[in-house]
Formats: sequence, C-alpha cells, structure tokens
Amino acid sequence: MARVPAYLGGVLLTAAILQTVATESCKASEPRPWIAIRGVYGGVPSQVFDRKQTLDDYGVNAVWIGSGGVTREVVERLKQQSPGLRVFAEFNTMHEAGYLDEHPDAAPVGADGKRCPAPDGWQGVCPTHPGYRRERMEAFRRTLAAAPIDGIWLDYHHAHASWEQAEPNLPDTCFCPRCLALFSKETGVVMPDSPTPELARRLLGPERASWVKWRCDVFTAWVRDFRAILDATRPQALLGTFHCPWSDDERDDALRAKLAIDLIGQAKYLDVFSIMTYHARFGHADDPAWISRQTAWLGRHLGIRGVAGERLKIWPIVQLSDWDEPRVPTSQVAAVLDHGARKPATGVTVFVWSTLHPQWPKVEEMGRFYKAIKP
Repeated sequence: MARVPAYLGGVLLTAAILQTVATESCKASEPRPWIAIRGVYGGVPSQVFDRKQTLDDYGVNAVWIGSGGVTREVVERLKQQSPGLRVFAEFNTMHEAGYLDEHPDAAPVGADGKRCPAPDGWQGVCPTHPGYRRERMEAFRRTLAAAPIDGIWLDYHHAHASWEQAEPNLPDTCFCPRCLALFSKETGVVMPDSPTPELARRLLGPERASWVKWRCDVFTAWVRDFRAILDATRPQALLGTFHCPWSDDERDDALRAKLAIDLIGQAKYLDVFSIMTYHARFGHADDPAWISRQTAWLGRHLGIRGVAGERLKIWPIVQLSDWDEPRVPTSQVAAVLDHGARKPATGVTVFVWSTLHPQWPKVEEMGRFYKAIKP
C-alpha cells in the first residue's frame, strides 16, 4: 500500500475529525425515543403562556417547582394549559435553616466541638435531631397530599456543606453529643469519655470506615422513611433526588465521607437520580462532555443502562442559565443538552427557569433541541 505523505495524513486526519464532529452534531438533532422527560426546573414557566404559546411549542413535557409553591390549583392549571405535562415538586430536606432559630441544638457540630459555621452561607441541620426530622417528614406528607403531583425530588439531602461550586467547602460534622451517642449505640464502637476534639480525631482516623458508613446509613434511613410516606400518601408518584455529581473516586470519596451520600444504599428507595451536572459552575465551562461522562459513571455505579423496563432512572439536570462566572453562552445550549440526553439518561431537565427566561435566545435554543429529539 502506498504511504500517505505526512502533511497529507494530517489533512486527512483533520477531515476525519471534522466529519466525526459533523456526524455527532447531526445525531444530536435527531429523535431520541429513550428520552421520556424534557423538563425545566425552578418555577412556573408563565412567560411561555404570556407569549400565547404552550410548553409543547418548546418541547417541554415536565416542570419542577418548589414544594412551597405546590397547590392543587397551580398543578391543575399547568396541566390544563399543557395536556400531558408532568409536574414534580422539589423538597428541601437538610437545608431548612429557619428551624435553628428556635432550636439551636439542631445545628451541626464541628470537629472542634463547637457549632459549625455555615460554609459559604449554606446552613445545614444535624441529621439525628428528632424534632427536625419529624417536622420534615410532616412537611413531606403535606406536600404530597396538597396536589396531584407526579413526583417529588429530595434536595440538599446531604451533610452540612457547600459543594455547589468549583472549589467545595466540606467541613466534617456532626459531632454533637446526640450523634456521638447514637453512633456508639448503633455500631457497638465504644467511645471513651474524652473531649469532642479527641473523639472527632478518632472518628476521622482509626474509626473512619465505621463513622462514614454510619453517617451514610443515617441519611439513607431518611430516604427510606420518605419512601414509606410516599407509598402511603401518593403511591403512583415518583421519588427522585437532586444530588452531587461526583464519582466515588473524586476528592477522597467525599461523596460518602463528607456528604454522607450512599447512592447504592439510597437506590433501594428511589425511582430517579437527577445528577446535578452544572458544568460551568463546577469548573467545566468549556467541556460539556463532562456532563455525559459523569452520567455514564453513575449508570455504571448503579447498573442503569437507560433501556426500557428498568426500575431506576437517571434524569440529569444541566445548567443553561448563568450562575456568576463563567457564563453559559447561547451557542453552547445544544451541546449541553446533547450530553445531558445521552444514555444511560432517559430524561433531562434544565437549571434554572427563574434566571433562564430573561435570556430568551437560550429558551429558544432549548426549545429547538427538545422538539428535535421528541420521538
């Protein structure tokens, strides 16, 4: 076979790459019958209706609204305006900071034995405080009973931390007397009568494996109880979660060791995992493919392939609106949604309507993509 000159080989290679890119771009605008959900998150999209249009004009068939705004009237009106629309609620589990005003003993305690400051303003609550847990369970039940929602998503269901940024702030908590006593009782690990800083060093050192597992189990037990309430109150509804997009080998297993998120443990009780792949916010502004890489990892981790008949589903939530710097350009919208709508994902939703709709060219790009992939 004749040898291709070096300079020509480079030309042919470049042409091949461009052809591959063109092919992928073409496929991105073709129907994706496996994508059942094309959603928007963060408020009622009334601006669409104000334009005398429907959500179907933008390919949208699902919306997520905060549990505080969920009423029967709101849900029924949305479904009348957009037949076939699915309405989901977002429910805050561990970030109801106002509770601490009257219950300061519910604040997370740091390794120094003192109340842990809110990292970057994100105030969490101790996961073993019985009053707080009871209040959240009752609020969850009320939300389910209030309106004919199609599902409810847990949000901020992790330990006291600020991870929604390129450089997360992840304090070690909670070392309150209640947590320490429960840990010892439920694991059988005998703790000496020592000051909290000494106990914390032990739990983060030689007892780290037992401590991490116990904390994860505490948060998983919340999910188990949410599931029981949903099954008793609105069993046809889905239970989902918005959660950190890290894999288990990132940041020294911070997903479990810092945030207390055991995805495999929670999978027993959940229907949908909505991985929060905010590429620009998390330091991947020029790499939308990071979205599909993280989703692919989650699929491998949980054994989800994105095929018909699977109980568990992955519906990523992707960033289109701006959240400080760097911004998401309109030219990137299709690429972001493309990577969010790749298997094992079977749905995709957009963050966040409340700040996206003032940038209407992005909404139009979203609509073009959603309509193109409709089966």
